Amino acid sequence: MARTKDFDEQMVLTKAIQLFWHKGYNGTSMQDLVDALGISRSSLYDTYTDKHTLFLKALESYQFAGSAKIQEIINQTDSAKETIKKLLKLVTSELIGDKQQKGCFMVNAEVEVAPHDQEVNNIVCKNDQQMEDAFYQVIKKGQDTGEIENSQDAMALARFIFNAVKGMRVTAKSTPDQSLFDDIVKLTAAVLD
Repeated sequence: MARTKDFDEQMVLTKAIQLFWHKGYNGTSMQDLVDALGISRSSLYDTYTDKHTLFLKALESYQFAGSAKIQEIINQTDSAKETIKKLLKLVTSELIGDKQQKGCFMVNAEVEVAPHDQEVNNIVCKNDQQMEDAFYQVIKKGQDTGEIENSQDAMALARFIFNAVKGMRVTAKSTPDQSLFDDIVKLTAAVLD
C-alpha cells in the first residue's frame, strides 16, 4: 500500500524555487533542501528522486506561473502597444521588487546549468520560445490592425523585445535602479512606433 504524502507538493516546489533561485543549482545541497523544504530526506527522494529532478520540476513550475501571468496580460489588453508596455512593466516591477536582486530564475538556470544539462536547456528553450511567440502574436496583431507599422518584420521585433527583457533580467542582479529600467522600457517600446 502506497503512503500518502503528508506535505503539499506545490508548496514544496515554491520553497524549492526560492532556494534554487537564491543559491543556484550548484550552491544548493541536499541538506539545504531538507532544511528549507521542511520534509524528510526520504520524502524528498521518494517524491522527486534526486536534486536534479526537483530542480527540473521547480523550473517547470516557475515557467508555468510566468506564462500564466503573461497570457493574462495579453488576454486583458486590446491595444498591442499597451500590451507590450504592460508586459515590459511586469518584468521591471518584478525585478525592482526583488530586494535580494536574484534576477530571473529561468535566466539564472540558463547561465549556470543549461550549457551542461540538456534537460534544463530544453526547458529554457521552451520558455524562450513561448516568450518570443507571445511577443510575436501581440506585434503581429498590432500590425494587422494598423496600430504598429509593417516596416519591420514582426518576428525580428519580437526577438528584439525579448532580448531586451533578458538583458533587464541580468541587469537586475547588479542594480535595482528604477530609472535605468524605465529608460530601457521606453526605448524598447519606441521600436513599435
